Amino acid sequence: MASGSVLNNQELEALLAILNVSDEPLETVASDFHRTFTRNDYFKLGCAICMMLLDQLLTQSQRIVAFSILCELYRNEVSNPFLSFFLEALENSRDVCEKQFLKDLLTHNTSYRESVRKSAAHLIHETEERGVTDVEVPDLSALRQLHNERTPAVPCLRAAGVRPVVPDPCDADGADLRMIGLGLASLNGLSGEATAAGDGTGQSQPPAPTEPLSRDEMSLHTAGSLTLLGFEPSFMRLPPPMLEVSDAELMWINPDYSPHLLWETGLCQDNSKGAEVRELMSKAFKGPLIPTQQQQVLAELEADSRLVYHCGLTPQKLPDLVENNPMIAIECLLKLMSSSQLNEYLSALVNMDMSLHSMEVVNRLTTAVDLPTEFIHLYISNCISSCENIKDKYMQNRLVRLVCVFLQSLIRNKIINVQDLFIEVQAFCIEFSRIREAAGLFRLLKTLE
Repeated sequence: MASGSVLNNQELEALLAILNVSDEPLETVASDFHRTFTRNDYFKLGCAICMMLLDQLLTQSQRIVAFSILCELYRNEVSNPFLSFFLEALENSRDVCEKQFLKDLLTHNTSYRESVRKSAAHLIHETEERGVTDVEVPDLSALRQLHNERTPAVPCLRAAGVRPVVPDPCDADGADLRMIGLGLASLNGLSGEATAAGDGTGQSQPPAPTEPLSRDEMSLHTAGSLTLLGFEPSFMRLPPPMLEVSDAELMWINPDYSPHLLWETGLCQDNSKGAEVRELMSKAFKGPLIPTQQQQVLAELEADSRLVYHCGLTPQKLPDLVENNPMIAIECLLKLMSSSQLNEYLSALVNMDMSLHSMEVVNRLTTAVDLPTEFIHLYISNCISSCENIKDKYMQNRLVRLVCVFLQSLIRNKIINVQDLFIEVQAFCIEFSRIREAAGLFRLLKTLE
């Protein structure tokens, strides 16, 4: 298929296979169509069917099947986008069977429901047996007006466009394509009457082919025509007139300054130090660093505070760094105090398992910077809860001593207002009053009352 075509070769072959079914009920053919194609392709398939009908590329039975499919595409919708196409076909068609079928389709009478239970070949045979020569077209102006009101207006230039391909009535050997029924479709609709077909000959519209075209024949004679693109009139835009320049505007037109280039001084600098820090940090997450490595990381972070954003530290890795290398964790958190992710790092610190290293990190941070009060209160509450929930008595006593020393340090350094947590801390001291540090913390609370 040509570039811009709405259907590829596989889709065209599948569509032709369905249109060729003339001996099965139309409702069965419509069901096969719905099983073959997805709903997202309905509009482009409908457009391709309309183009085939316009270009007289379908046989009489194929046209009946095509109109039936176009109707079934949007049967459950408020309106059918191809309604205007049905109206034009009913007014211009010369085929009696096709005209009767379109009339029943548009008037929604019981005859249409009976028709779709029959095959296209059967409908054509019935029409020939009855000897009908003409079909009276009802007044469909109200239906056309309702469709125009519901349909969005097409831009004027788009509406004035024409089909992009005008088939040559003769092939490369000079043979008249009308001999096999492949004539030029009228640009004005489905009418088979004598019209100027666009080639300047003014010859009449050829009849539909008597035999279905194969995929290759259809691809050959629709190459470039199955497309939604078209030739549209160009919109003439006159250049605006030149405005006279006043004296006040001369300064803006001819500025008396010249811009200078600003060079990035850090461009192409050696980043080997950053690579070393990242490698050492990856080790720091997994285990303690030796003193020389730890000092190297601290020195690099002190020399360039931006390294903390490129060393591989994330909120998820912070607990591992705190447990294995608390001094590096303290330095990193101090560098991150102006970061937009600070709350995420503090949340990771609060939610990690309580330990000596975590309390050491929090204690150093509270003495170095002003931490959010809600963070400190939440960390203290988690420490108290951890002491109460631990089952091992030895570890419980050890953690209680650590928490008591930690709280005494915060109180003496006036980091926290003890009145905010007085009830919770007092209950903690009473519960573990057997431990000397807890008793000392209780006495400190009493002195502050």
